[in-house]
Amino acid sequence: MDPDSLGDVPSPIDLRKMDHARHWAETAMVKRPYREEFFQTIAQELGLLYPHGLAVLELGSGPGFLALRILEKLHTAAYVALDFSSSMHALAKERLGALASRVQFVESDFKGSDWNAGLPTFDAVVSIQTVHELRHKRHAPTLYRSVRSLLRTKGAFLMCDHFIGEGVTDARLNMTLEEHEHALRAGGFLSVAEVKRKGSLVLFRAKCDVVPE
Repeated sequence: MDPDSLGDVPSPIDLRKMDHARHWAETAMVKRPYREEFFQTIAQELGLLYPHGLAVLELGSGPGFLALRILEKLHTAAYVALDFSSSMHALAKERLGALASRVQFVESDFKGSDWNAGLPTFDAVVSIQTVHELRHKRHAPTLYRSVRSLLRTKGAFLMCDHFIGEGVTDARLNMTLEEHEHALRAGGFLSVAEVKRKGSLVLFRAKCDVVPE
C-alpha cells in the first residue's frame, strides 16, 4: 500500500510531559552519539554563511543541545527556540544556563497552520530530528513553505533528519534522500545541497536563491 495514502503516525511518547521529555533528552545522545557531529557542522555552516552575526530560529528546539553549540560558537547570534513543549523549554534553560538569556523561547506547534504568525524574519532556520515529528512526510512541503516565508534575502534553512536506510524503515514518517530534496524544492527552495550524512541522519542546506556562494 502507498504510504502516502495512510494517515498520520501517532507518536509513542508525549514530549509535553516532563518525564517523557527528560527520558528523551537522556537517551538521544546514547542512541546516536554522532549527533554531536551534526551540531558542530550546523554551527560551522552558520559561521561561514554569516560571520558577522545572525538571527536564528530553531524548529523543535527540544532540550537545547543544538542551541548550546551554536550559542557557544557564534557569540553574536540572536536565537529563537520554538517548541510545542514547555517541558523541553525547561530542560533547555537548565542546559543553557547563562546562555539562556540570549534565547527567546516560543511555545508553538509547527504542525499547526499558524505556527509562524507573529514571528520576525531570520537569517537562518535550523532543525535536527524535527521534521519527522510532523507525523507524516506529506506535510513537509507545507512546513517548508512556512519556513521559507520567515527567511530574509539569501537566508538558509539547515535541515537535519532521518532518511530511509540505516535501520530507518517507516516510509510514512521518513523520506529517502531524493524525497528530502524534492520536498525542500516543493517548499520553494531553489538551491538544495546535501552537507553531511552519517548513520541515520542527513543534513541539507536549502536556500531561497541560486546565487553562487
